[in-house]
Formats: sequence, C-alpha cells, structure tokens
Amino acid sequence: MGSKNRPTSTFKSKLKSSLPYILVVSIIGFISFLIRIRPSDSVFLSNGFVKFGGNDPWYHMRTLNVLLENYPNRMFYNPMTNYPNGSYIHFGPLFDQMMAITSLVLGMGSPGQDLITTVGAYFPAVLGALTVIPVYYVGKYLGGHKTGILAAILIAFAPGQFLHRSIIGFTDHHVAETLFSTFFMMFFMLALISAKEKRLRFEHVITKNLDVLKEPLIYSIIAGFMYSAYQLSWPGASLFLLIILVYAVIQYVIDNFHGESSDYLGIVGTVTFLVSSILILPFVHPEMGFSMYYYSWFHVITVFGALMIFAFLGLIEREFKKRNLKTYYFPLAIFGAFIFGLIAVKIAVPSLYSLVINAPHSIFGVQTGGPSTIREVTSIFYPGGEFSFSRVYNYFTAPAFFASIAGMILLTANIIRKPRPEELLALVWGLLMFMAIYGQNRFAYYYSVNIAVMGAYLGGRLLELVKWDRLEENFRTNVKSLKDFPSFFRFVKIEQIFAILAIFAVLVLPEYSSAMGQTIGGPGGPNGPWIESCLWLQSNTPDPGMDYNSVYEAPEDGELFDYPETAYGVMSWWDYGHWIETIGHRMPNANPFQAGIGGRRGSIDEENKPGASTFFTAQSEEEATKVLEAVDPDPDKAGARYIVSDIEMASLYDGKFLPMATWTLDSEGYYAQYQVEGNSQILPTMRYYNSMESRLHFLDGNGLKQYRLVHESWAGQSNEVAYKQIYNLFYGGNVPEEDSGYVKIFEYVKGANITGIASPNETIKISTAILTGQGRTFEYSQSTTSDSEGRYEFTVPYSTEGPVSGETQFDTAPTGPYVVSYEDTTKEVRVNEEAVLNGEKVKI
Repeated sequence: MGSKNRPTSTFKSKLKSSLPYILVVSIIGFISFLIRIRPSDSVFLSNGFVKFGGNDPWYHMRTLNVLLENYPNRMFYNPMTNYPNGSYIHFGPLFDQMMAITSLVLGMGSPGQDLITTVGAYFPAVLGALTVIPVYYVGKYLGGHKTGILAAILIAFAPGQFLHRSIIGFTDHHVAETLFSTFFMMFFMLALISAKEKRLRFEHVITKNLDVLKEPLIYSIIAGFMYSAYQLSWPGASLFLLIILVYAVIQYVIDNFHGESSDYLGIVGTVTFLVSSILILPFVHPEMGFSMYYYSWFHVITVFGALMIFAFLGLIEREFKKRNLKTYYFPLAIFGAFIFGLIAVKIAVPSLYSLVINAPHSIFGVQTGGPSTIREVTSIFYPGGEFSFSRVYNYFTAPAFFASIAGMILLTANIIRKPRPEELLALVWGLLMFMAIYGQNRFAYYYSVNIAVMGAYLGGRLLELVKWDRLEENFRTNVKSLKDFPSFFRFVKIEQIFAILAIFAVLVLPEYSSAMGQTIGGPGGPNGPWIESCLWLQSNTPDPGMDYNSVYEAPEDGELFDYPETAYGVMSWWDYGHWIETIGHRMPNANPFQAGIGGRRGSIDEENKPGASTFFTAQSEEEATKVLEAVDPDPDKAGARYIVSDIEMASLYDGKFLPMATWTLDSEGYYAQYQVEGNSQILPTMRYYNSMESRLHFLDGNGLKQYRLVHESWAGQSNEVAYKQIYNLFYGGNVPEEDSGYVKIFEYVKGANITGIASPNETIKISTAILTGQGRTFEYSQSTTSDSEGRYEFTVPYSTEGPVSGETQFDTAPTGPYVVSYEDTTKEVRVNEEAVLNGEKVKI
C-alpha cells in the first residue's frame, strides 16, 4: 500500500513546495492586468461609446460581431471593404473564436452588444497578464525560480510594443501571438529537458517504453497544440518554425561533435510538428494556393516539412555513426542537403520556392518604397532612415535592453563551457528575434519576452554570486508558517539585499516607470472628430444595399463580387478604412491590409495604378476623377461616392501626405528650399497645393466641379493656418487663414450644368457662400469665358435647395442662390439636388 501512495505523496510534496511560487506568479499576473486596464476611462467613454485602439482592433470587433451573428460560421471574405474588390481576411480565427466563446458563455448563449464590446476591450489585457506564466517557466528552466520570478516581473512591467498591444481596448491578435508563441517555446523547451534527462532514443519508441516516453511525448504534444494555437492566431507563425529549425541544426551539430545522440531532439521535433500539421489541416483554404498571408497549403507544407527535416537530421546522424564518418563532415552534409532541397522545390513548386527564398527578407529585411511608410514594419534601429536608439529606449528601456544583451553574452559563454539544449534554444530564439526587430519594429512585442528572460538570466546570475540558492533553501527548511517568517531574516545577508536593490533599481523600476507613463493616454484609435464623422456617414449617407453582418461567399477565381447597383465606395487613406467600415458601416476603397492603395511597387516606370495614393496626389480634378472612375471596372460607375480627408492626410512634413506620395514612388517636388527674410526654409511648392488632397482639405474644394463638401467635424490642433499663410503669401492665394474641420467629407457628384448667354469672350464668374455644419462660411466660385457666340457653362456640385430623401443628408450647403456675374450684370440661379445628382442642365 505504501508504494502505491508514494506518487501521490510526491505530487503533493511538489505542489506544496511550489505553492509560494504559484502565489507570487499569480500576484505578478494580477498586477500586470491592473497595469493594462489603467486607461479604461479612455476606452469606455462617458457617452457610452467604446473606443478601441489603433486600426486592426476595430476590424477584430467587426469580425467578432459577424461571427456571433452567424455562429459558428466566420467571415473569410469581406466585400464590405476594398470596394469594389473586397478583401480576404488573413487574421487567424482563434483570437476571434476565443472572444466569441467567452461572450457566449458569459451571455449564456445570447450575449448583448454591451457584453461583447466589454469582452473585446478587456481580452487583450487578460492575455497580456497570462503571458507572465510561460515567461516565468522559461526563466525557471534557465536559472531556477529566482530567474523565473524576475522574468515574470519584467514581462509584467514591460513597456513599449508589448504593453501597447496588450492594453485594454487594443483588441488585436498580437498579444495572442506573444502568449501562444511563448507557451510553445516553454513546452518545447520542457520536452527537450525531459527527453534529454531520460536519454530518450528511437529504440524506446520501437519497444514502447512508456516509462521513458510518457513525459517527453506529453510535453511534445502540448507544444504541438501551442504551435497550432500560435499559427491560428497569425499566419506568419513560420517565424518560430524557422527559430526551431535553426536551433535544431545547431544542436544536432553540437551533439554530433560531442559524440552524443540527438534522438531526444528528433523525437520531440517530429511529434510536435506532426501534431501541428494535423491540427492546421481543417483551416486550410485550398483556393489560396501557397500564400504566406492566408491559411493555405503553405502552412501545412512548412509544418510537415519541419517534421521531415527532423526525421532527415536523425537519419543523417545515424548514418554518420554507423559509418563512423568524421564529425566535421556532418554540417557539410546538412548544408548540401539544404541546397539540394531548395533546388528540388524550385523545380517542383516554383511559387513555394519563391516564398521560401523571400521569407527571410520579409521578416529580417528593411522595407523600401511604400511599405517603408508603414510605421510598424520599419526598422527599430532606423526609424527615420538614420540609426537611432530612440525606439529601443521607448519600447524596452535602455537598462533592460542592454541587460538582455549582456544576458545573451553570458548565456553564450555558459553554452561554450557546458551546452544545455534549453540554453541553446533560448539563445537562438533571442538572437533571431533581435534580427527580426532590426527588420521590423512590430516584432518588438515578441522581443519583450526575450528582454525579460535574458535580463532575468543576468539578474539570476548576480543572485547566484551572493548565494541566493542557499537563502531559498533556508526559507524552505525554516519557514513552515507565517509565524516563522520573521525568524527567516536572520539568514539574509547584506550582499543579498544590495543585489536585490540593484536589480530593482536597474531593471524593474525603469520598466515600471515607463509602463506607468505609457498607460496614461490609452490605446489610441480614432479621435473625437473621426468618431463623429464616421457616425455621420452611417446616419446621413444612403444605405449601400449590403447586409452588414452577413457572411458572404467569395467570388469565383478571376471574377468580381456581384455588388448591388446601390453599392458605392468611400475613398480615404488606408489607415482609416477599418474605422469607416466598422463605425461608419460604409465600404472603404482602401484599408489597413494595404489594399486599395494603388500607385507603384517596384519602379517609377511602372503604371501608376488607380487607388488612394494616386487619387490624393493627382494634380488636377480631371486627373483625380479619372483615377476615381478607373477604380471601378464598370465604365458607368465611379469607384467612390464619398471622399474623407483629415488634417493628417493634408500635412506635408509630419503627416500622411508624403507617405501617400511615396506609394507612387514619385515623392519629389512637393517642397523646396526658399530664402525667406534672409533665412533658408523648407516650404511647400505648387505641386503640393495642386494636389487633390490640398485642393480638398485646405481649399475646401473651391472651384472643383464635381466634388462638394457635405460635412466637416470640429477643428483640431494643427498647422493648417501656416499652410494657408504660405499659400496666400507665395502663390497668390486668397483663402481665409483659419482652422477648419479636422475631418472633412466630400461627395463626388455628376454636377448640375448651368448654361447661359453673355457677350462673346466674356469673363464670367459664378459664386455662392457655403455654410458648414460647424457654422463656418467660405466662398465657392468658378470662372470661365464665354465662347464666340456668348455661350457659357458651369458644372457646379452644390444644391441650393437642400437634400432629398434617400440621398445624402448634407449639413453643408449654400446660404442662398448661385450668383452669376459679368461686367455690370448679376444673375441669381437656384439648383435643386436632382440636377446635381443626375447632371441635369439648368438654364439661366
């Protein structure tokens, strides 16, 4: 009986000894959660509106609501964005499913909208807090409980990208990526440790020796589940597949040089990726081919390929030992097999070969052209094209960053002296993620884990120097209850106190201070003018005739989605596409998937494709209209009915105008150096003021024939007045030097054709005063010259008679009739809305 009870007693003993650490990690996780929900007031606004952060979080809430409306069917193709093409959704399904299941459970099968938005807002903070668990265990495997606890503290307080993407309201899959990728590394590491300790061999598999197999196989299977969870959170999970394969090759080489078997590694890797390859199969969309960005055969092949690589490495190792070949031939054999494999893939599946070859650059390379304007994919070390540590300090704090570098150096020295699989894995993981943030700063939220682990490893080694392990032993031996706790302090030495204070001052306190500062302003997202303008779109523009929460089938390959006649697009810069769709319930032409941008990708000699970049940088109304009409393949229909601009799009120096121009690969000539009162200044040129964006936002569309301002938000802080002053002073302009709406909505219309008779070759002006919904007044005017017979014609976009039912309910309109004037003649003319919408003639 005693022998039967021993495993239970051992488990209870281990659980009892682990309880203090479980309690500490739980407290750290709870503090991490509290940090992440600090800005809740900036998410749950006093007017009842829930303001999610950034851009993609809005789209996740969109897909979440569609999922719950049609559960369990989710949206994979969405025709309500990137009009008139629609967009396939590359987001993984798991993040939305977790939120949906949570909402369904809490709502007892029928969650209300308030519950759904609350779950969505808090979800990233919960996942961010849970990340302390795998980080603790990774730290523990490298340096014991002390290292694990310190790693948990550092990730809990980690500022920058990881904090921003796990804060309340930033409902994006990035935090799920970090959580599941770290869990994957934790269980893979645990499987390696267990398999190595048990001297796992392939013979144990053949003989079904469960005493040896059981524990490593369980950990390997869980690692496979975690990799699948990671992969189903983000289709780019092959990043961590690459990390594992690089580690595996190095580990095989090291084991071979030491005359040790790598069977333990081969079995762990094979089982892990066998499980992953099976789990990913149900989510594959065959129509996506070998795409990296959507769940396609690429994801099955890469995971299955990893499985085959582990099997192949094991086979090579066995052959080397059987034939007693020299160890230095082993890496050469691996390299040769790699080259042969690439050649075979290139011959058999050229498209897959291209993806494999280009994948490292897409992760580790610095972006150029239009993609270089996407903030999250720029290098962390070259934020503005020049080397800088500014982002590094902001994302990690300088002490934590340099401590992690020191930790990796220390770990390298330890591996050289006595290599352990878990240490080599941690080092390769850290080094490759360091390379990844060089290429794209977005990977900083991953690297925060490496910062925490490596910084904790350095701190743990410092604690070892002051005999911290002996202090832990004294605690376990002498503290049996709370009353024993005071007596424990007699074992504490002064150097241990100083070590703790040093770690707290150098690593913990700077991170905590930075995190507190970065949680003051909330998760970002649309400001008040954007929220108001999108809500205005929803309430005051015609229904496009689409069922907003339906799950639509994707069109057949090569065909376009069959939109109703009432459908139309909304043209704005891609940053705002998800807000327009989710808050405004309208169909943006461009979106943050970088769809609908147009422009060029490789060379200035390419065709400047129609899209947002070509529209807003167009140098005339005629050019812009051609772009707008080219967006829609229907020759009788324009690609957009509404154009939404904001002051950031109009700002040249520190806004979005130059990024728009950069996507066309033609960003020169928008500013030049001028001498102003003896000083050299960089000022906008006429090329900038001639752009459609400048004509719309700064000049209110004055003089344009088919574009009218239908709504503007309240003004915001900007340099708008300075741009207008420069225009008036240097280029003969005469615009009021005042701030106008932060966001402006224009409508593209056919325009009413006003015709009349005057003297031949007479200069004729038409004008009217426009009053906006914000109470601002500006003049709309055009000039023309009558022909030899005295005929003249104006195309005007404003109706003087107000809106009509079923069309735009504009709040910006003329205060009276148009006034046509020439010589001493003045005539008034009124134009109804039908004439503007249908392009009818109005005779004077």
